[in-house]
Amino acid sequence: MTVELTPHGQELLEIAMARGVGHSPEETVERALEAVARDVPAVDEDLSRSRQAVAAMREFMENNHFTLGPGERIVDLIR
Repeated sequence: MTVELTPHGQELLEIAMARGVGHSPEETVERALEAVARDVPAVDEDLSRSRQAVAAMREFMENNHFTLGPGERIVDLIR
């Protein structure tokens, strides 16, 4: 596979290599992709926790007969 980098991408690659992230462009890119791959499951876990939190809030609202006024949203109460 051949990948063409933008000038900005080339600059980032050169900076990473100067910092010792990799000994070659290929190794540096591979390490960067590995770092991204490690972070992806965290995004999935965050989404799962968010869904669980929303479900818990809805259950609380139902169990306690809690309602929001006109135009009010739960997200507004959280902020």
